[in-house]
Amino acid sequence: MAAAVVIIAGGGAWFFYPHGGGGSVANARPVPPHEVSVSKPLLRDLDTRLGFLGQFSAVDQVELRAQVGGTLTGVHFRDGDIVHKGDLLFTIDPVPYEIRLAQATAQRETAEARLTLAKQELARAQDLERNDAGTKQNVEQRTSELNAAQAALGDASAQIRDARFDLDHCRVTAPFSGRIGRHLVSVGNLIAGSRAATSPTTLLATLVSLDPVYLDFDMSEADFQSFSRYRGDTKGLPANRVELASGDSSTYTRQGTLDFVDNVLDRSSGTIHARATVPNADLRFTPGEFSRVRLAVAHPTPTLLVPDASVLPDQSEHVVMTVADDGTVAPKHVEIGDIRGGLRVIRSGLSRDDRVIVDGLPYAAPGTKVATRAGAIRYEPQQN
Repeated sequence: MAAAVVIIAGGGAWFFYPHGGGGSVANARPVPPHEVSVSKPLLRDLDTRLGFLGQFSAVDQVELRAQVGGTLTGVHFRDGDIVHKGDLLFTIDPVPYEIRLAQATAQRETAEARLTLAKQELARAQDLERNDAGTKQNVEQRTSELNAAQAALGDASAQIRDARFDLDHCRVTAPFSGRIGRHLVSVGNLIAGSRAATSPTTLLATLVSLDPVYLDFDMSEADFQSFSRYRGDTKGLPANRVELASGDSSTYTRQGTLDFVDNVLDRSSGTIHARATVPNADLRFTPGEFSRVRLAVAHPTPTLLVPDASVLPDQSEHVVMTVADDGTVAPKHVEIGDIRGGLRVIRSGLSRDDRVIVDGLPYAAPGTKVATRAGAIRYEPQQN
């Protein structure tokens, strides 16, 4: 028994059919054409959207450094914790600052006593002068002593405020809510504070806010011009809405608001920087993470859609397989857009009446004959 081989290179399929060892190929049965499902492209009124790659960043980010120096006595969080504004994060040994506050308090009490004495001495000198028993010079001297005592009291009060400030800052608290990184200094280490200014301050940890987050991306000059025209015609939230798809998801399930576009193009890259604010109450996004982002740049127009699986790569281009009226497979080069409703946007290359192969592509080599059956293209709004 011998076998004849039919090779369809374009579809990548191999077919074998037997024939008698003594017969000729001309007497073999012809292979019937394979059946494929076809459908006309789906027509929908859709706005034009451009896609970009963006990166999340924190709205607020801070390096936690102590204002006072001393021995670190406590770390009050676990690395990577969510902390809230005002939460205690680090403590520094307060004893030296408690002593300094006590000294400043004692100095103020001394200054108050001296001020009281200076007032009494001045009153006595003034009485003596009125009774011609004292001199004007003595009154002036007592007045000067009173002024000095008042200044000393003011200085002592300032020393108390300064000492209390240092004592309060022995407790390092969270300036805002967010996620804290790992602690960079362990308990028992001597840290340098910013007020001493004798050595570089010690970095204790970093804190970033998480809700909301920024999404930064860059637009080309042409895309920016298209967006600017659309934004000028569309006022309010729709003009500033962006949609996000993160990870390997093909659906844009989250939204944000464009809140910043830079005032100058970067001539070296030909792009302009833009930023959106994205709600993140569920902490889904993390600063530094990448995400796809898209925004509308034109009002709704009739748009052709086909299944994404029907779009085939052809070197640097894309091809959609169609079936002509005589059943011949005809490839058509197309320009594609983004995914809308689970379908691929076709910007050019197809007509409304083309019959697109939606099932059976492995058997659809260009130029071959196929049998057709009616297929369907469905638009899924939840995947928009």
